[in-house]
Amino acid sequence: MTPRILCDFDGTIVPEDVTDGLLERFALPEWRVLEEAWRAGRIGSQACMRGQVELLRVTQNDLNHYLDQVEIDPDFPAFVDHTRRLGWSLLVVSDGIDYAIRRILDRYGLGHLPVFANHLQWLTEESYRLTFPYAQSDCRSASGTCKCRVAHGTESSHSLNILIGDGASDFCVAEAVHMVWAKDRLLQRCREQGLPHLPFSRFRDCLEQVTSPVFLAQLLSSMIRTREVAPPVWSPLPSHHTIGPCCPTMSVDTPALMCAQFGVPWSE
Repeated sequence: MTPRILCDFDGTIVPEDVTDGLLERFALPEWRVLEEAWRAGRIGSQACMRGQVELLRVTQNDLNHYLDQVEIDPDFPAFVDHTRRLGWSLLVVSDGIDYAIRRILDRYGLGHLPVFANHLQWLTEESYRLTFPYAQSDCRSASGTCKCRVAHGTESSHSLNILIGDGASDFCVAEAVHMVWAKDRLLQRCREQGLPHLPFSRFRDCLEQVTSPVFLAQLLSSMIRTREVAPPVWSPLPSHHTIGPCCPTMSVDTPALMCAQFGVPWSE
């Protein structure tokens, strides 16, 4: 199975929430009423986003000027390049706005990455609407982009799905993937639900962990639990050598076995 990374955008690839930044600068004040209704659970994120985007009043030039000031995590391009060299695929899966995501990624030479997000359409020079090409009628989160739908897409049967995220839009899909890199609210959720995960704060952490025995053990352990691979044969070690609650104990030759499983180069 080939690892496939599903990566959130707002709060993950970029430190800030780009959609909130647009609304705070360019939307009519009523957007906050919808935000409060969403946070209180009275509406889903799809209804919230639809209404909020309709309240935007901004020209394309001013929209672009703001987006061109947004910076991504400085280590994200290196992470993309590293996983590409490993033969892993990376998808940007977001409940945000596709136009904003693509413009920001293009500026960093990352326009080749597949983007699954809500679609922005122009109505007039200063008004917009949002459509939802990746919505799902029975989405548990009532999201505009159902991340579970993407995770269970056409390649899912041949992929080892890894999620990188931070917030509520990632809660549902975190239960449907093999492994999670998590921070902020998603990290708390993974801990509460006992989901296989590793904490991160920046992509520098992911870059350091991606070929580590700890990370690979988490992946292999998850596959064993879901019966996608047979348990490997390894020599038991004392309990103080265990990787963690989600990982089996490793012997000294286990890292080589795991690297072979996931296509990662291994050397003593």
